[in-house]
Parts: sequence; C-alpha cells; structure tokens
Amino acid sequence: MTNHQGRCLCGAASFDLELDDHQVGACHCDMCRRWGGAPSMMVECPTPPRFADDSHVRVYASSDWAERGFCDQCGSHLFYRLKDGGFYAVPVGLLEGADQPWTLAMEVFIDEKPAFYAFANDTRKLTGAELFAQHSDGGQDG
Repeated sequence: MTNHQGRCLCGAASFDLELDDHQVGACHCDMCRRWGGAPSMMVECPTPPRFADDSHVRVYASSDWAERGFCDQCGSHLFYRLKDGGFYAVPVGLLEGADQPWTLAMEVFIDEKPAFYAFANDTRKLTGAELFAQHSDGGQDG
C-alpha cells in the first residue's frame, strides 16, 4: 500500500488515502460524463479518504446505491462511493505527484462511450452489464 495526499482546487478539502496500486480506471457512463463533462479518471481506494477537515465536503445521492462527494467552495469532485460501503473511487487528478507511475488499466461503460473520442492505451474494457455482473447488487450507473 502507498499513501497519497490530495486536495480540491481551492484546498478547502484536503485528504490522504491509501492505494493498493497505481491503476487508473476510466468511466464512460452518461452520469460520469455529465458530472465532469468528460469520462472520469479514478483510482479505487480500499478505504475511504481521510479528510483533514470535512466541513466543506458535501455529498450528492446520485442513485439509490451511490453517492458523489464534492467541495462546497470550489465544486471539485472528491469521490464516488457506494452507499453500502466497501467501494470508493477518487479522481486521480486530485492527487499530488503527477510523476507517480499511473497506468490506465480499465475502461467501464464502454458501451456508453461516445464515438468522438478513444484512448490509445490497451485497457481492459467492460460494458455496464459486464461491470454489474461482477457485483452482487446488480445496480445501474450512479
């Protein structure tokens, strides 16, 4: 495990987190693209990020099973999490150290990806149905 520090654009929401690896995933679902204007590029965290001061962290219930965190000062996206716990994803762009050995390893909701862009990296690609088949809750994007 490696420790990483991160922060929002204005610095009001700073945090540290532990990562098992340096793999980055891209989500092409309609909701992620609407949330950020582009596919989200996230790292999965085995434990929740630890905020130095969570007074500016707000949470939006984006579906029956998932929530999205953001800074109430600058609007930066802070995390995506499942309500039942066990899964947190944090935008890789919030983390300090752009020189880390990040690797784009997977793309999900490849069936919702618009035709106007494509990543050159050779990644594992899953449709939404394939992704949900790996999880017992059978939910949708959120």
